[in-house]
Parts: sequence; structure tokens; C-alpha cells
Amino acid sequence: MKKLFATTLAGVALAATLAACGGSSSSSSTTASASSASTTATAPAQSNIVQTAVAAGQFKTLVSLVKQAGLAGALSGPGPLTVFAPTDAAFAAVPKATLAELAKNPAKLKAVLLYHVVKGDVTAAQVTKLKSAKTLEGGSVPIRVTSGKVYVGDAQVTKTNVMTSNGVIHVINRVLIPAS
Repeated sequence: MKKLFATTLAGVALAATLAACGGSSSSSSTTASASSASTTATAPAQSNIVQTAVAAGQFKTLVSLVKQAGLAGALSGPGPLTVFAPTDAAFAAVPKATLAELAKNPAKLKAVLLYHVVKGDVTAAQVTKLKSAKTLEGGSVPIRVTSGKVYVGDAQVTKTNVMTSNGVIHVINRVLIPAS
């Protein structure tokens, strides 16, 4: 089931990446706790993680918060990084008081955002083999596959393997908040 799911995700992701980015990208071995694997493609993606998120149009809140926290440069750098990216709809579901608290506390905002980032290119096929992944925030986010669906923390992965010039984005439907 996991292998079928990963194969299906990879096919969907390739089609989505080609449509969104006008090409495909290669991914290198991960430095996360996943087993190493690589994917060969014809040409590297031209847009980095931040540029890809901006172009997608569904990550306005995430990009705004990344800039506010001073992380845009890091997410635009050489990488590779993997981002579990909550959509604008995911941020809309976060209580306003929580967002206001994050806006007032730059260190906490940065921690929440870094909890969505893993070092290395961690593809969908690798994610399905993990029980958790160490985030740049310092903690580990749990990962599970249930009924053919992948969950990172309490968030469901809704789109995978959006390849960028400096990593990979997996779209999630909830904002991840690390334990305090």
C-alpha cells in the first residue's frame, strides 16, 4: 500500500511540478533520517522555495510570515531543504489569538515556521518510510501513513514533490505548532 501510494504521489507530483514550474528537478540524497534515494530528471527547477511558493498563489500568509521572521533568505539559499507548507486556508483555520501571539513574538514565530522545515531533499517516497523527521526548529515532527494518506503531525499532505531549485515542497492542510 505504501509503495503504491508513493508511486501514485510521485506521478501526480511530477505532473503538477511540470505544470507549475515548466520543468522538472533532480533531488539529491536526503540528510534527514530517511534512507537515501535520488530521482533523475532532465533539467533543474529555476525557482527556489520562496519564489515557487509566491508563484503558487496559495501560500500568501506563509510567505508573509517567512519574510516577517527574516527567513526568506534562508529559504531562498542553496539548501537543500524540505518544506511542509501550509496553505492560506490552513492559516485561516488557526485561531486569531494564536496568530496575534506569533506576530508579537518573533522568536516563537520563527520556531513555528522552522518546525515546517527539514534539512535535505525528502521526497514523498522517503516521507512514507519515516516515523518522524527532525526539523530546523530542533524538534521532531511525527509522520504516519493511515488509510493511504500521509500525515505530518496533525496535517494531511495534500500535494507532494513540488520540486524547486533548492529543495522540495509538500503541501499540508494544517499549520504545525511545536510543543512548547
